[in-house]
Formats: sequence, C-alpha cells, structure tokens
Amino acid sequence: MDLFKLDSGVALVTGAGSGIGQAIAIGLAEAGADVACFGHASNGGLEQTAEKVRALGRKALVLTGSVTSGADLAMAIGRVEAELGALTVAVNNAGIAGSEAAETMPLEKWRKVHEVNVAGVFLSCQAEARVMLPRRAGSIINIASMSGTIVNRGLTQAHYNSSKAAVIHMSKSLAMEWADRGLRVNVISPGYTLTPMNKRPEVAEEVKVFKRDTPMGRMAAPEEMVGPAVFLASRASSFVTGLDLIVDGGYVCW
Repeated sequence: MDLFKLDSGVALVTGAGSGIGQAIAIGLAEAGADVACFGHASNGGLEQTAEKVRALGRKALVLTGSVTSGADLAMAIGRVEAELGALTVAVNNAGIAGSEAAETMPLEKWRKVHEVNVAGVFLSCQAEARVMLPRRAGSIINIASMSGTIVNRGLTQAHYNSSKAAVIHMSKSLAMEWADRGLRVNVISPGYTLTPMNKRPEVAEEVKVFKRDTPMGRMAAPEEMVGPAVFLASRASSFVTGLDLIVDGGYVCW
C-alpha cells in the first residue's frame, strides 16, 4: 500500500551495525528510503548493513561516531543532508545493556548505561529535530524496551530498566513539545529478541526461560521490528505521536 511507502525518504538509524538496528535499516530501504547507518567503527557491521541497503537499489551512507557526542551527531546529520538529502526519518536504536545487583552496582556502571541509553537518545533527538523542525516534517522513532514498562523476572538490571522507562517518557514529552510543528516522536519497545547477544552459548539457559515466559512461546526475530518501524515512519501513522508500541509477544500482559 502507498501509505507504507517511504519512496524519496531519507532515514538515519543509530546502532545500525547488528541486531534490531540492522534489521530496521534494511527494512526502511525495502520500503523505499535511502539509509544512513550510524554507529561505532569497531566492526564491519555498518558496512554489511550498507551493502544490503545498496543491494535493494537504495543509497547508503556509513557514519561512525558516538551517540553521547553532540558533535558526532551534528557532523553525521550534516553529511546525511549533504549526501542523501533532507532527513525525514530517524530511528534511535543505539543502546547498551547489563546485569548487576543493585546493592553492589558501581555508580560508574549506572552512569554509563544512562549516558548511552538516555542522554544518547536525547542528543540524537535534539540533533535530528534541529533539521526537521524548520521543515515542519519528520518522524523520530526511539527504541526502548518492554523493560521500561515491566520488570523482567529474574534479571537484576535496575540501571537498564530505569533507562528505558526514561526513554519512553522522554519521547512522549518531546512528542508533545513538537506536535504542533509537524514532528512526530514515537517509541518501539521490543520484548525478548533473538539478537546476536542472545545467541551466545553462555545465555542458552536464559533464552529457554525467555521463551517460556513469553505467551507466544518464542523470542522475536529482529526482522519483526521492521513492520512497526515502517508503520511509524510512514504516512500510515500520520496521526500517531507519543505512542509506546510494545512488540513483545504478549509478555507484558502477564
């Protein structure tokens, strides 16, 4: 349907080198957008994503930097606008996780998670809005987690859970601040997803529990976040802003 097409769109995806970010970047290209892939230069993931975007006949741009650096983000968006065109869609996916008992958690670990997951998303939104607001058009999609709504059974991650809750409420706040200037801000909150991190042998037993505790009896594939992202990026969601779209196989119902 034309409502879901992103033809002539220009998208930026942070954390596009693997997992959910990579799947969404490729999915936006499948919907017709040119895609800028932003992330750390520590591995070849960004280039792999870009190659898959180009294989779909779309333009791709690889940008390296940190979401905790306003200067890196400003430079990246400057290149997007110069080389791909006006930014229309941004997916802020970059984030980190961890598990640590609250009573012994070093403050530095708490700060690091919040620096990347909260400040990094805010700085990304801020940089993107600076080019979108003057044009009175754009869609920003922040990737949070069902852990921003519920507390996962058996996991000690107060720093991670609170950071994702902050992303959800921050996104709603930005959505209301920018609603009358044509910029929409929404959230996708994935449930347990089979990313590379969850394919490691050492977490095999945890994965069994994740599947057991999800009503649909399995974890999501990263590609199952593409449909929600295309919906929120496209005209199909033109009257949707401030939404936290939970994609969790029913987990939060329990």
